[in-house]
Amino acid sequence: MTQEKIDRINQLARKSKTAEGLTEAEKAEQAALRREYIQAVTGSLRVQLDNTSVQEADGTIHKLKENPAKKLPRS
Repeated sequence: MTQEKIDRINQLARKSKTAEGLTEAEKAEQAALRREYIQAVTGSLRVQLDNTSVQEADGTIHKLKENPAKKLPRS
């Protein structure tokens, strides 16, 4: 996600709080940008966790495993 898109999200959020509000086109743009931002953040977190290892007290190191019972739906 580029800084320009993050700035646009913030600009739309500020405008939505004013008396002027957002047009329907701006609301749709805001929703699309927010979805894209959430996907970027969750993707980054998933990559970071995929590259995370845990060192046990006995010194063994292992990769984190996905817990199917607590699996979140992918966006």
